[in-house]
Amino acid sequence: MEIAKNIKYIGVDDMDIDLFEGQYKVPEGISYNSYLIDDEKIAVMDTVDARKTDEWIAGLEAALAGRTPDYLIIHHMEPDHASGVRLVLDKYPGCKGVCTQKAAVMVKRFFDVDFADRLQIVKEGDTLQLGEHTLQFIMAPMIHWPEVMMSFEQKEGILFAADAFGKFGALSHPDSEGMAADRLHATVDGWACEARRYYFNIVGKYGAMVQVLLKKAAPLPIRIIAPLHGPVIDSDLGYYLSTYDTWSAYKPEDEGIFIAYCSLHGNTRQAALKLAEILSAKGGVKVSTSDLARDDMAEAIEDAFRYDRLVVCAPTYDGGLMPVMQDFLHHLAIKAYQNRTVAIVENGSWAPAAGKKMLEAFQQMKDITIIEPVVTIESTVKAKTIADLTALANKLA
Repeated sequence: MEIAKNIKYIGVDDMDIDLFEGQYKVPEGISYNSYLIDDEKIAVMDTVDARKTDEWIAGLEAALAGRTPDYLIIHHMEPDHASGVRLVLDKYPGCKGVCTQKAAVMVKRFFDVDFADRLQIVKEGDTLQLGEHTLQFIMAPMIHWPEVMMSFEQKEGILFAADAFGKFGALSHPDSEGMAADRLHATVDGWACEARRYYFNIVGKYGAMVQVLLKKAAPLPIRIIAPLHGPVIDSDLGYYLSTYDTWSAYKPEDEGIFIAYCSLHGNTRQAALKLAEILSAKGGVKVSTSDLARDDMAEAIEDAFRYDRLVVCAPTYDGGLMPVMQDFLHHLAIKAYQNRTVAIVENGSWAPAAGKKMLEAFQQMKDITIIEPVVTIESTVKAKTIADLTALANKLA
């Protein structure tokens, strides 16, 4: 499939995977993207995960039609994109790998082979002439590994964006009616949900680095963004770039209230849902809830970053927090949660401590505004609890 003249998509889908990176649920699979630039010199843009290397190499051979590649561009050494590096360099002795200095070190670490004489090291602003097409290399360290680079193809205006602008979901996954759907090309309506979950859980900690990248990309005449996961972006680029700017600046994307709760015997759950009911009755405010013990943690992290207000509700457990709430707060912290308003609801039958623990966690985060006071449920939801939740709802709304 051509994404531009003489530039082909040669990636593969993985519908058999259950957990991406061993932790993120991907019910619609994942794509491992790779591209081929067909010119006087042929460049292969990245390989794929070992799970799909056989399928990918067959597609590569079909695209090459008996020819051999001159370059393998290695944007990112994570195994879901680089498992085929040794295979390609072994199969095509005349092919050179093009990568950063840090990536060259990783090549040896991953494959235990010294390809030093086969690797061409590039740095910021270097170019590679293929014929009509020229690749300009852009260093992108810590998006989200230290060796990452991107490349800008100058003729067609294509940014090969490594893991930036990625998205969960296979490209050939059937649509809701079971029909084969062409998902190679991104659409505004279908992109943000799984792209947001991908961004905040995988790249989210490194917002400052993404901001640096966006500044580098601003003067480039980009027409197409070709990521390593998810669809190619070739229309409405302003939407995608501005959305990434919002996410990486840790700004709320939407006005709304996300209520994340856990519950031992159902009482804290009852209070959380009662608060959601009170808020919804006010109208004019988006309210979303998540049962942290049952719902996807990655989606909970996504919603916490999406909205400008967060309510955490948890019972006291072993003198502290229920582990699932502790895990949620840990995920927020390591993904650099900030610039939000937070309210706290605790429950305790004899020595409530959950509120204190949650407050301590948020005090370690940047620019968090706490709505006071902490609401304490005394074992079960009573008239006083509802009055306290109503007062909290008034402050939140």
